[in-house]
Amino acid sequence: MEAQLTKEILKKVRQVEVRTNRLVNDSLAGSYQSVFKGRGMNFDEVREYVPGDDIRTIDWNVTARTGIPHIKKFTEERELTIMLMIDISSSGDFGSSSSSKREIMAEIGSVLAFSAVRNNDKVGLILFTDFVELYIPPKKGRSHILRVIREILYFQPQGSRTELKVPLDFINKVAKRRCVAFLISDFCLPGNFIDSLQTLLPKVRVSNRRHDLISLIVSDPREAELPDVGWITLEDAESGEQVDLNTSDPAIRHNYAELARQRRSQLNRAIRSSGVDLLELSTDTSYIPPLLGFFQSRMRRAGR
Repeated sequence: MEAQLTKEILKKVRQVEVRTNRLVNDSLAGSYQSVFKGRGMNFDEVREYVPGDDIRTIDWNVTARTGIPHIKKFTEERELTIMLMIDISSSGDFGSSSSSKREIMAEIGSVLAFSAVRNNDKVGLILFTDFVELYIPPKKGRSHILRVIREILYFQPQGSRTELKVPLDFINKVAKRRCVAFLISDFCLPGNFIDSLQTLLPKVRVSNRRHDLISLIVSDPREAELPDVGWITLEDAESGEQVDLNTSDPAIRHNYAELARQRRSQLNRAIRSSGVDLLELSTDTSYIPPLLGFFQSRMRRAGR
């Protein structure tokens, strides 16, 4: 039985590899590299100052020691570290179409991982609920990427709730160098929405100062509007709290949709005001066009 399960897991991982590799080759091959290349500079050597050099690069220690002005030379840093922070809380199991939110998150993570490995970048993984469930330190190579994908797809969490502060605090402790950090979640904030958002924002700002933080929000259309199907029981997947609603009442459907719209607007405005790039994705549409559009908008902003 265990051997059969392992075989099925390997088969699924291979299917994801084939599909995401094709997506990377066909759609994202150049976009990833164009967006994230040259995110930093590495020290190369010290040489004597030549008129016209930028005086801000003068190495004052060497200059004082030799009595001759010297400058530091730098080379563009191509190798990046990509950290995937993926929410595996219970709310991700929901999906009203062919795929759940967690399945979409897993495939997006796989696409980003394969894009990184094609460009010789390191990839690390943080799976979280209201605590860090799994951490895989950044490494290169296909076998490492396949392990990352396997864990994204099949890791069984012990927790059920979402706590977005957890991966942000964790990455600030373990990532000593600046990295590109993708926070992939449905952003279902616990408790009072406004209070949770206000508590989260300082963590977002700190993480974005230390790293290049990018938020990917995966939602399902049924979370934004109710169908007209009579009385239904809605259950919070994380808290287990239930509420009965008569969806045949237009006022109830309107109020539900309006509350969802307000929360989405408040969240987006707050995240973007913190200087963090945000991309919204849905379970009922392909994520490739918005992901490509997102990369292209970053390229335009960077003047590439």
